[in-house]
Amino acid sequence: MPRTAIHSDRAPAAIGPYSQATRAGNLVFFSGQIPLDPATGELVAGDITAHARRAFDNLKAVCDAAGGTMDDIARVGLYLTDLSQFAAVNAVMGEYFTQPYPARSTIEVAALPKGAAFEVDAVMVLPLAD
Repeated sequence: MPRTAIHSDRAPAAIGPYSQATRAGNLVFFSGQIPLDPATGELVAGDITAHARRAFDNLKAVCDAAGGTMDDIARVGLYLTDLSQFAAVNAVMGEYFTQPYPARSTIEVAALPKGAAFEVDAVMVLPLAD
């Protein structure tokens, strides 16, 4: 099955040999989004709440570019360098998704790119073409 790269100028450009997302059939696989400002390529200032909002905004921008909505996301992966901040990230996630919520995994990691404290990735299922 052919893959199609997805790109949004409203999300940070890829900083390596990967796409912001890749579509295969009706599935869209999102690369991880960290709290980078798309205009500057730098981490946003603020606490974990600000970082989570920026990362989810970046995810939403790529989601829009793929022709879907956040409601089409079936699975998200959350990566935090400090799981004690999970409650704050969980509250932000609740601002971006509605029931039925996507499946989710949450993993504490030792480090993330550019020294970020949070990263999110996702899988989206688009409606089948008629």
